[in-house]
Amino acid sequence: MAIKEGKIIAVTSVKGGVGKTTTVLNLAAAFNKKVLIVDLDLYGSAIAPSLDVKPRNNIFELIDDLENKRFSNIDSYVTMYNENIDILAAPNDPRKATKLNNNFLNMLFYQLKVKYDIILVDTNHVIDETNLVAFDLADEILYVISPNLIEFRNLQTILNIYKSMDKENYKVVLNKSKEKNQNYYDNKEISVLIKDNVDYVIPKDFYCKDFEKYLNEGAILYTKWKKHKIFNQITESLEGGN
Repeated sequence: MAIKEGKIIAVTSVKGGVGKTTTVLNLAAAFNKKVLIVDLDLYGSAIAPSLDVKPRNNIFELIDDLENKRFSNIDSYVTMYNENIDILAAPNDPRKATKLNNNFLNMLFYQLKVKYDIILVDTNHVIDETNLVAFDLADEILYVISPNLIEFRNLQTILNIYKSMDKENYKVVLNKSKEKNQNYYDNKEISVLIKDNVDYVIPKDFYCKDFEKYLNEGAILYTKWKKHKIFNQITESLEGGN
C-alpha cells in the first residue's frame, strides 16, 4: 500500500510586512487537519513568538543532528500549539541562518510528509538557497502581496523567473487588510501590472484593530474572529489542487 504523503505549501513575499506570517497562521487553523508550520524565516523567526510558545528545539538543531547522525525522532524537535497544529521553530539566533545545511532539507521534508497532512512553510522574502530548496520541494507556493506599486513590479520580476523555469505551482494572494484606510488598485489593474492573475484576495474588512491583543494572547485570528471565509476558500482550493 502506498504511503499517503502530506502537501507542502510554501508562503512567501517580495518584501517584509505584508502579512505573510499572519496568513500562514490563519491557513494553519483553517485547514482543520494535522498541520505542521515550519519556520524557515531564519532571520525573523516570527512563528513561535506569534503563538507565544517556547520551542523545545528548532530546525537548526534538527538539521545539525541529521548531519551528525544524532537524529532519532521528529517528535523531539516539534512543539505542539494545539491538537491540530505543531510548529518547527526557526532558531532564535539569526547567525545560525547562514550555518543551516540545506542539503538535509530534502531528507527532513520526506520525514514530515509522512507524518502531517499539511506542511506550511513560512519563508522570508529573500531568494536565498534555503528558500529555493523549499520552493523546489513545495507542491504550492503562495506569494502574499499588499496593494503597493513597488511590490507589483518586484513580483512581476519574480514570476518572470518562474515562468522561464517552467514553474506554474504558484498563486498570488492580495492582502487588502493591512491598512484600514489605504487606497487600492482593483484586481484588473493589478493583473496588468504583474502580468499574471490575482488568485485570492484577503478583503479590506478583514482588517482587525485589535490585532495586538490576539498577538499578546498567542491566539490565531482565524479562531477568534469570524470574518474568515477567504481562508476557507484558499484551503479548499489548495486541497483540491485547483
